[in-house]
Amino acid sequence: MTSKEHWVLPQGIEEALPEHAVRLEILRRDLLDLYATWGYELVMPPFIDHIESLLTGTGHDLDLQTFKLIDQVSGRTLGVRADMTPQVARIDAHQLNRDVPTRLCYIGTVLHARPDSFGGSRSPLQVGAELYGHAGVESDVEILGLMLNTFLVAGVDNVVVDLGNVDIFKGLARQAKLNVEDESRLFEMLQRKAVPEIEQLLAELDIDSELREMLASLAELNGDISVLQRARTQLAKADAGVHEAIDYLEKTATLIMARFPDVGFNFDLAELHGYHYQTGVVFAAFVPGSGVAIARGGRYDDIGRIFGRARAATGFSTDLKLLDYLTMRQFEKTSRVYAPAVIDPALKKKINEIRAQGICVIEQLAGQDGDARAMQCNQQLQLVENEWQVVDI
Repeated sequence: MTSKEHWVLPQGIEEALPEHAVRLEILRRDLLDLYATWGYELVMPPFIDHIESLLTGTGHDLDLQTFKLIDQVSGRTLGVRADMTPQVARIDAHQLNRDVPTRLCYIGTVLHARPDSFGGSRSPLQVGAELYGHAGVESDVEILGLMLNTFLVAGVDNVVVDLGNVDIFKGLARQAKLNVEDESRLFEMLQRKAVPEIEQLLAELDIDSELREMLASLAELNGDISVLQRARTQLAKADAGVHEAIDYLEKTATLIMARFPDVGFNFDLAELHGYHYQTGVVFAAFVPGSGVAIARGGRYDDIGRIFGRARAATGFSTDLKLLDYLTMRQFEKTSRVYAPAVIDPALKKKINEIRAQGICVIEQLAGQDGDARAMQCNQQLQLVENEWQVVDI
């Protein structure tokens, strides 16, 4: 191994240098303050956990993303978390065990075995919020509203939200009596909107023509809110559960659009991200120029079942690093005061007073190289008329 390889980071793994780290910390605090005002309590799940806990519910989709290792104490397989959502569900279901609606938020590094996109980070700073114990439209709208307020606080503009409901596809697949393999193949094609492949697969399946047409139509049912009325027409022969899912999506959309009239909303009935664990409304946020979602979320009512308590649940998550990259906020540089290497009790008292106000003071070390400017200070302490005072440089 060459000397250079000792300091080169693994692909997709980043470190934050001082200025970047400060920006991330300011944003972290601002978001946690926002969530606290909405009643979301902070939890801190462990970085390493038993693999069964990490790969439940949402975690099954993350099996290939999870680093695994053997616990030298118990001999059990552990995993480094690739998503905090299952861990937070366990906290709600097992540790807290409340009967009332519970609001939890979290932030921490997750580790991915491979990047989600070309050149993407493998160590996102995942931040999110979850609402447990309420199955109505109102909790979905609250989570959507909190996500959009997250972007406002972070200074991310021009957000567009895609809305869908996985129960529409699930209901049609159930009505067509698709087996697991065919349903999975159709799901994958719908995600890519590969219309010729979808039509070919459906032609091979032993289902009636009406169901074939309804399933194929999902790939083209996207656009503004008028899509929902088109869906009612094109899916008229679908079971009642499909129409209930369309109604639920429309009610959710109507409420959130009224609260955020300046946000763009699109509807995509083939939006099935998290299909294997989502149980209703799903959503993803995008900004111009970004080919991947900057946040995702939705309803996943069964995630706590493995922990002994399947509570209704809805939530969202995003990446703090990505929000910082996209932000239009201007972060003011804080004052840094330079104090000379002088032995004087009055100087030390003044330094303590300034620090008590939350202002940074850099004390000169005897014999050090570099003056106040070299130490990135914009002010310094000087003795003026026998009194130590802060003066601009």
